Amino acid sequence: MSVEVKICGLTDPEAIEAAIEAGADDLGLVFFPSSPRFITPEAAAELLQFVEGVTRVGLFVDADDAWLEQVLTHVRLDLLQFHGHETPARIEAIRNEFAVPVMKVVAVSSAADLAAAEPFFDVADRLLFDAKPPPGSLLPGGNAVSFDWTLLSGYRPPLPWMLAGGLTADTVAEAIRISGAVAVDVSSGVESAPGVKDVAKIAAFVRAAKGA
Repeated sequence: MSVEVKICGLTDPEAIEAAIEAGADDLGLVFFPSSPRFITPEAAAELLQFVEGVTRVGLFVDADDAWLEQVLTHVRLDLLQFHGHETPARIEAIRNEFAVPVMKVVAVSSAADLAAAEPFFDVADRLLFDAKPPPGSLLPGGNAVSFDWTLLSGYRPPLPWMLAGGLTADTVAEAIRISGAVAVDVSSGVESAPGVKDVAKIAAFVRAAKGA
């Protein structure tokens, strides 16, 4: 079975094209204004207007209904990814209100952090395990930081999950082997600078993940 690959933080047509050509399964767009990868709903709509055959993912951080509605009015998304302090009740409410599948991100630095995923088992469609941001970071993800992948070895929640956090073409195969992940997510690991995607790195990452 081929590993599912998500390229996140896409902001330009060249990177979108590179991700699709390389065989990425999911394209992630960031609707969090503080991120260097932020994209407006209008720009996202233009970017995705001819995109078919992949999962279009919108990343949000503690977004209110008004912002979600504004984005979804412009952009057709297949999955909503929540990277903030959303509670299980909030995730359930969003899923019911907008009728789009949801993925909740769980920040991990120790085994105890995995317990934080359990309240979301019944209200989310997917989980994503990412490294806890370094102290002082203003961004919940995309910080090029990894966590101990052995924490996920043998861990099998009752819903699909993805691995993220500092992955690169050089480390993704090892991360998959150790964690048992069947889906991976990358953002900073395929960039030449924060928010600037590198076409060659995208291709190399997808190749390494799919070949793992």
